[in-house]
Amino acid sequence: MLDMSASASLAMTHLATLAKEVDEDKVTPGVLGFIVFAVMALAVWGLMRSMSRHMNKVDFKESPDAEAQPEDAPAGPRAKQG
Repeated sequence: MLDMSASASLAMTHLATLAKEVDEDKVTPGVLGFIVFAVMALAVWGLMRSMSRHMNKVDFKESPDAEAQPEDAPAGPRAKQG
């Protein structure tokens, strides 16, 4: 606290006096809390919309692998020993 600038010290004294004016039994987030919550909700909505658009562009169909072994043939290094 010794390195605190004069402006920060002045701000802390003003905040301390404002805090004493608040009713200790009733604390609400107020308008600022609502604005922050609304901005976060809009950001999540936008991100979900963007993710949905990108997921719709993805093609989940797999093409057959040319190097795939038939299901009858044994797989693995031990199958090649003979």
